[in-house]
Amino acid sequence: MQTPDYAVANAAARLSQPERGIWLFEMTRAEEMNTLTLELLDALERSISHCRNQSARALVITGAGRAFCCGAHLRYFAGDGAILTEPLIARDRYLSRIAALFDELEECAFPTIAAINGFALGGGCELVLSCDLRVFGEHVRIGLPETKLGAIAGAGGVQKLVRHVGRSKAIEWILLARQVSAQQAAAEGLVTALVAPEAVLPTAMALARELRSLAPRAIGQSKATIYSSEDADLRTARRHGLEALSILVGGAEWQEGMSAFVEKRAPGFDQW
Repeated sequence: MQTPDYAVANAAARLSQPERGIWLFEMTRAEEMNTLTLELLDALERSISHCRNQSARALVITGAGRAFCCGAHLRYFAGDGAILTEPLIARDRYLSRIAALFDELEECAFPTIAAINGFALGGGCELVLSCDLRVFGEHVRIGLPETKLGAIAGAGGVQKLVRHVGRSKAIEWILLARQVSAQQAAAEGLVTALVAPEAVLPTAMALARELRSLAPRAIGQSKATIYSSEDADLRTARRHGLEALSILVGGAEWQEGMSAFVEKRAPGFDQW
């Protein structure tokens, strides 16, 4: 890897570009289990914007220490330092912001990869569900334990988990506040790669390089079509796909891909 060039950094997270076109967002408050502080949300918001401006080819998200992310910063809601005790303030200043940022990860034209190095609970699980690809360490546990706290996963976790694993498993995991092992998550199709703990980040970076070798606009259109298809009937979804293809036909990526196929060579998207 190249020496990281830190583009965004604060007390909770940092964004670097370890390789050309590939950006790495690291949550760095290991002692706080990388909970979703306001500082972390600031860093994530600025990082997504920066990656868009830099035409990122992939964004890898990971955490320091034994947790990927353990969700909401509960000190905001209880104790001497509580600042979000009123329901509407909690919703408008904090909860809705988390939901919007996680949705934004799905809406980015570039792919996002969660490199899950430890516990991913509550909002951390919702962050994982909002990424396009998920690399799990074999030791990882994931879940939405909000019913133990008198709460519900409000940043899209309920809806996204249903889409990933189906209604029956989502009901089981959510109502029983289950912490699910990486092996169970893999059995339900939630896992892109299941690896040893030390291989989590290298595997995520290898996926990012593989994505970099493919046509970036085609990836963006494919991603948008996949997500829009979840909320559309079959014929509407098909029309979305046709429109996405029409945008690409005749463009530079199309021409390079077709020429490479005819000439029996690898396309040069990796150098774009």
